[in-house]
Amino acid sequence: MKIAQVGEAILRAIATPVTDSEMKTEAFQSFVDNLLLTMQDANGVGIAAPQVFDERAVMIIASRPSPRYPEAPDMQPLILINPKVKRSANESVKDWEGCLSVPGLRGFIRRSTWVEIEYQTRDAMRVNLRLDGFVARIFLHEYDHLIGKTWLDHVEVNTDIMAESVWRRDIAGITEDV
Repeated sequence: MKIAQVGEAILRAIATPVTDSEMKTEAFQSFVDNLLLTMQDANGVGIAAPQVFDERAVMIIASRPSPRYPEAPDMQPLILINPKVKRSANESVKDWEGCLSVPGLRGFIRRSTWVEIEYQTRDAMRVNLRLDGFVARIFLHEYDHLIGKTWLDHVEVNTDIMAESVWRRDIAGITEDV
């Protein structure tokens, strides 16, 4: 699947809910499988349907340690359909984020330290869950794609934007190519 790049209209659109009956179709299940493969092929820790030119409210979060995120917790990919934020922490922290749709840049973005969410699984079961730390950050980043935003909308000052190559060298201390 092709990944939409910043400036494309789909990244500013509000995602549409997926119906329970649609979730049961082979076409939808295949889409979810392909979305996961696209995220993995791009070495991402998350992806949302609008990033592949699809307007449905579907996202995947999949934290794992990597050269880009060496301290990331390891988790199985979590598929979230029609996610909603129920509550989030008043406390927030700034950290660096990248995005498959904003290649070559990193942003120092403020996010809540935890979030309580509701979503549906790919078989339409409703789930409530609390996410903390880096995984909460991934969720909030991907959720932004479902409400027509990117991390660029959260930049507080221009100096909080950095080239990916400079971030790797100066912030992450990564010297090899990723």
